[in-house]
Amino acid sequence: SAASMPNVLATIVVISSMAAAILLRPCHGFQQQLGGVIRVARSGVPPSYNLRIRGTDGASQLVALQYNTRSFSRVYSSSSDDNSSEKARILFLGTPEVAATSLKSIYEQSQHPDSQYEVVGVVTQPPKRRKRRGKEIPSPVGLVAEELGIYSLCPEKARDAEFLDELENEVKPDLCITAAYGQYLPKRFLALPKFGTLNIHPSLLPRWRGASPVQRSLEAGDNPVGVSVLFTVSKMDAGPIVSQETLEIDENEQATTLLPTLFDIGTKSLIDALPKVIKGDITMDTATVQDESLVAEASMIDSSEGQLWPTKMSARECHNRVRGFSMWPGTFLYFQVGDDGSNDPVKVKVVETRVLEETAEPTNVIEIGPKKGDGLRLVCADGSILEMLKVQPATRNVMDAKSFVNGLQGNSVRWLSGLDE
Repeated sequence: SAASMPNVLATIVVISSMAAAILLRPCHGFQQQLGGVIRVARSGVPPSYNLRIRGTDGASQLVALQYNTRSFSRVYSSSSDDNSSEKARILFLGTPEVAATSLKSIYEQSQHPDSQYEVVGVVTQPPKRRKRRGKEIPSPVGLVAEELGIYSLCPEKARDAEFLDELENEVKPDLCITAAYGQYLPKRFLALPKFGTLNIHPSLLPRWRGASPVQRSLEAGDNPVGVSVLFTVSKMDAGPIVSQETLEIDENEQATTLLPTLFDIGTKSLIDALPKVIKGDITMDTATVQDESLVAEASMIDSSEGQLWPTKMSARECHNRVRGFSMWPGTFLYFQVGDDGSNDPVKVKVVETRVLEETAEPTNVIEIGPKKGDGLRLVCADGSILEMLKVQPATRNVMDAKSFVNGLQGNSVRWLSGLDE
């Protein structure tokens, strides 16, 4: 019985017409023939393991082993006769930290007694391998799935036939939710859930469709910004919109802080819409069609875009790029320290900036402002002034402007143009 299980349990005996064996493997399913087909998926490390077993009688169930609490309970069954079978079955797809936070919120909402849905599975990118010790590190979403004891899959590609077979024959989702999953979803996937696939996209669609919506919206100086919940179709970010939320932001807001804020807002908006989607009140046909004439593409960012060009860009354009590229790839300039030109140019990452209202005669000389807390002042070709509050010289830590100037030991500093152009 469950009460008599030891704290650490290596074997489970399932009393049924099937033969069973247990094999645990991180994130991926494993198939073995032993009087029937045994498929086991490990979605967690201590304190929980999820095990799905299918036998010769065709019965399929996912069981959870909480070995540190001596409990043993079924959490999923494709032929379950309990009340959970009446709930919509949700499959969540996501990878980074912002998606992990969304998964937690959706899961917590699903645990309410009156919830109309349950999270039956998670799909995320495969674990990455550490460079030094070779240890595999699950994605943030994978770690949350382990923590919550949710069955998870990590296909190399979402178009893999075995993965799609698994979803169609075993997971059987009624609704899929994607949040920064990072892979293209094929038509076969989109055809599986009867309620469709919903996506949280951090822009005011149809503006900024594509891979880098927050980065491109900040680079363009958009205000307000926003987040959309939409149905997923084959064309990227082109599906009908379920809901949109707008947000006024500070002119110095960076992508690093804005992205999680927008995903939090988008997740709440999605949770609010879920009951109507499940009831059929909101469908692909009733959601708002996007205006194709207003489309702006949020193309993937190239690392070379991180270089600032004060000869071509205004202070505002430089500032907006610093804001937009704060997560990756960052922005940088080349500095020349000293007047005699004997020192090699120094690549300096520009971490935090602001735009001054005043203007000045264009110059390549960089000086710190006169007041306490002022930054390094860079005058662009149009006379606008970018103030660099935090910088990071190559091989050094991030520092404020005063610390940078103190390290110059009285030498002048100029920004250089033409490098890498």
